[in-house]
Amino acid sequence: MRNGHAAVPLTPAELASDAVAVRRAGAFAVHVHARDARGRETMAAAMCDAVVEAIRAATPGLPIGLTTSADVDPDPFARAAAVRSWRRAPDFVSVNLSELGWAGIVRAALHAGIAVEAGLSTPDEADELARSPFAHQVVRALVEVEGGADEARAIAERLPGEVRQLWHGYGERTWEVLPAAIAAGHEVRVGLEDVLVLPDGRAAQDNAELVAAAVALGTAPSPPAG
Repeated sequence: MRNGHAAVPLTPAELASDAVAVRRAGAFAVHVHARDARGRETMAAAMCDAVVEAIRAATPGLPIGLTTSADVDPDPFARAAAVRSWRRAPDFVSVNLSELGWAGIVRAALHAGIAVEAGLSTPDEADELARSPFAHQVVRALVEVEGGADEARAIAERLPGEVRQLWHGYGERTWEVLPAAIAAGHEVRVGLEDVLVLPDGRAAQDNAELVAAAVALGTAPSPPAG
């Protein structure tokens, strides 16, 4: 369950250790996926609370984000209920507009005092966010593309100018998306969830090495995807 790489952190202790390493490498926040004893992603309160508590103890002041992806649970009502059940709330959650019931999850997070980053993978989703009552309530738009920089720009240009943006890519094209984001003045995300190689094609040792490579592009990246 390590997504094709032995260094993907799974347990609360591993995620906390990884948070220490990526902070030293230049990250100013972390985006993590809590997992159960079998290594499966979970939004259950016991494990999410443990993950947040472990990271906060290891890296005081470092913003922590959790996923609300349908990959964890396809039922949006269950995911919204999970957000409401957390006792150690993260600083933010990622909510994908491509997924059914996204607005209910956003409401649950905001009601719990948790910031929301809106995951956008198409221009239509950017339009949907702009039309929604949440356009000016989200902490940022998370522009996440399978393709390259032009695909990210097509999403970004449909967003209101005042909406903060964070870009990330997938696979080797990550290293096309991140420089374009930096050039446009946006934040970036990088981690083993999305890419396993460095800009020169070498296999990355861990999240910290990916973060260091992104920092070398000219900015400190936002949440490494753990």
